[in-house]
Amino acid sequence: MKVKFKLFLILLLSLLFVLFSIVLSFFILRMAYPIKYKEEVLKYSKEYDFDPFLVFSVIKVESDFDSNAKSSKGAKGLMQIIDSTSYYIANNLGVNGFNIFNPETNIMFGCYYLRYLIDKFNDVSTALCAYNAGEGNVKNWLKDNSYSKNGITINNIPYKETREYLIKVNKNFKIYKKIYGDFVDKS
Repeated sequence: MKVKFKLFLILLLSLLFVLFSIVLSFFILRMAYPIKYKEEVLKYSKEYDFDPFLVFSVIKVESDFDSNAKSSKGAKGLMQIIDSTSYYIANNLGVNGFNIFNPETNIMFGCYYLRYLIDKFNDVSTALCAYNAGEGNVKNWLKDNSYSKNGITINNIPYKETREYLIKVNKNFKIYKKIYGDFVDKS
């Protein structure tokens, strides 16, 4: 009887340890892949008609949710928008006197620009390449058979940074979908 009880106790403790490990890893993942600026992301991803997890993924890769982030190339804020692009967007949206470091403004501008690129290139991956490497570079890549076989998608991304960027955004998108699923109310 004592052997059966000890075996039962070992199995029970093992099960509890496994459950604890699963719960702990779930919380660690959520800490590593946060949902910050949820209200703004939901608002503008809905307005510009794409999955909010894409926006969370871009923000995670671009700035790791640091609203004051500034790159060596002059990109600013959560979604890392360069000055010339921010002025272009502000002009198109009729916005005057904006602060690109303001999270709502930055997310609005970033979502607007991402929608513009998706509409222009008709492919999310190509649009993400343009978001990272610039619209002009991507236009040239699409014209070159060594980079694009069909003029719509890029089969061979010439910039290492852009290749890695696309991989990271796609990886983060899958992770966000997996750990949050329908948790983020998209309505």
